[in-house]
Amino acid sequence: MAPRGQRAYARAPALTQNNDAHRKTLWPYVRLLFTTLASLFLAAMSAEVSKLSMSPVYGSIPSIASLDWLRGGLKYDQRYIAMIVSVSLAKMFFSKRTLGLSKHFAIWGFFVPSIQSGLYSFSGKLGPIWGPRTTYLLTSVPLSCFSLLHIVILIAQISPFAPFAEGVASHSLIHFGGRGLGTLLLTGTMYHSLARIKTYLANRLPMIMMLKFGTHAVFSRFGLQTVTALLYTQLAASLERFNLIFIAILPLLHLAFVCPHLPLSYNTHVLNSTLRAEGYSMVARQESLTGYISVLDNVIAGYRVMRCDHSLLGGQYLNKPWGSRYNEPVYTIFLTLEAVRLLQTKSSESQQGLTSKPKHALVIGVGIGTAPAALVAHGVHTTAIEIDPVVHDFATKYFDLPQNHSSVIGDAINVVSDMQGARRMRNTYDYIIHDVFTGGAEPINLFTREFIMGLSDLLRPDGIIAINYAGDLLLPIATSVVRTVESVFPKCRLFRESPQPKALEATDYTNMVMFCRKSLEAITFRDPLEADFLGSPARRQNLKPQHEIPASYFKAGRQKGEILRRGQISSEMQKSTMASAAGHWYLMRTVLPDVVWENW
Repeated sequence: MAPRGQRAYARAPALTQNNDAHRKTLWPYVRLLFTTLASLFLAAMSAEVSKLSMSPVYGSIPSIASLDWLRGGLKYDQRYIAMIVSVSLAKMFFSKRTLGLSKHFAIWGFFVPSIQSGLYSFSGKLGPIWGPRTTYLLTSVPLSCFSLLHIVILIAQISPFAPFAEGVASHSLIHFGGRGLGTLLLTGTMYHSLARIKTYLANRLPMIMMLKFGTHAVFSRFGLQTVTALLYTQLAASLERFNLIFIAILPLLHLAFVCPHLPLSYNTHVLNSTLRAEGYSMVARQESLTGYISVLDNVIAGYRVMRCDHSLLGGQYLNKPWGSRYNEPVYTIFLTLEAVRLLQTKSSESQQGLTSKPKHALVIGVGIGTAPAALVAHGVHTTAIEIDPVVHDFATKYFDLPQNHSSVIGDAINVVSDMQGARRMRNTYDYIIHDVFTGGAEPINLFTREFIMGLSDLLRPDGIIAINYAGDLLLPIATSVVRTVESVFPKCRLFRESPQPKALEATDYTNMVMFCRKSLEAITFRDPLEADFLGSPARRQNLKPQHEIPASYFKAGRQKGEILRRGQISSEMQKSTMASAAGHWYLMRTVLPDVVWENW
């Protein structure tokens, strides 16, 4: 009782107690939000890196096609519903005790690289279609599905979200249908977020893998999978101590001492030990923008090739012929591209016996540098555009690409667009060589009418362009490429790398070079002079184009074709490109043995 003359006041609770209670109330939700976002990001990262890890064995296009198959060919909203139902049914048929183990499922991420490495040895039997499907189904799909399941369980454990997940552990379909609707919506929202994050990472992971700082093996495909699994495991364990890491000792030991795919010195030694049994040796390898780039020597046949994922960018023999300025190329199609110098024009005929003006050339796609090196040797001012800095670097270090040329590292679409916008660059080049290849097929965006028109603006009125297309000529995409190019250039002649098969076959995979002009003047080639050969026996035999394709070949109505336009590539053309990539995969397996592709 208060003394007389003083008022009695109720004792107010301490302010710090209210703050502590408020902080305790908010902390579970803050941690839930962080765990949800981090889990979704790591799940998306793991799935995208896993897809990249398959591209050296199957090519990037077949790897992407396998994901479309796993989605059942469903459209986006249908995939959304399918994932909701799948995860929700899993919740219904598992007990609470079983679901309690879900926080340990992320340890599976450590086993993904080892499982992938083991499955690669069956790639020759599985092929480019079932190989990526099987690999993805046994590695990334379980991790992604249980990631969503784990997140939904975490949300269900915190009030007021619990009512949305009633029926989680119920074995009753009635309870599931009646009170599990919130779970359906929650899971669908998580899947939507996962898909958006995966789309964001798809075009940015190669940039991450090119980082130079620290141990660069960390930014390799298998290195990123291991780092992601480490973070994933601890996050799924509710940020507990690193006790779960001991379960992953076995796959980590396999990755460090047995797996040839990690770019460490010891693993490279393991790789070379395997390759030498097949007569090959690894010279250099590095992750890059367009894929896994490596340089291989065939020590028996005496030649060297540059590889990008599951395709070859070119090759040359190591023993230089007497009197030759450069090593002989393995693939003669690149010599045919040099025939742009042999074009006969009215101006060239009038300048015979006179000192000709300096010529300028633009090369789209460097490869190992065979064509640009020859142009430079003939005194042509050459500008080369290459999207991949590692390809350009390897072509200079390990092949014959000289340094006395102008190089532009960047996306050809953007570079050509900038050149097209500058008036001084219009009608600049006497020769343009278009030779691009990635992912097991030609990049369609570099064959659209908009891009070809940009090249036409850069070409002189009496100039010539050579466009190399590698693919199955019996597919609609080949017809579309020809029709697109002919819609821009009024005069073209087409040549193939090898003679046309006499017997009708199911496929006709080859290199096709299209020589085109801006005018209706006939395309004729002069006979090469001794100086044109650069002392090369291969050029003496293959410099002048051979095996011409009749003009009626792509107009016979056998193949459906369309004008390719940027942003308007039809699904039929995309399917045709994937079919061409599958054909290229089988062709590459005849060029190099399976063990070389499988061990990278």
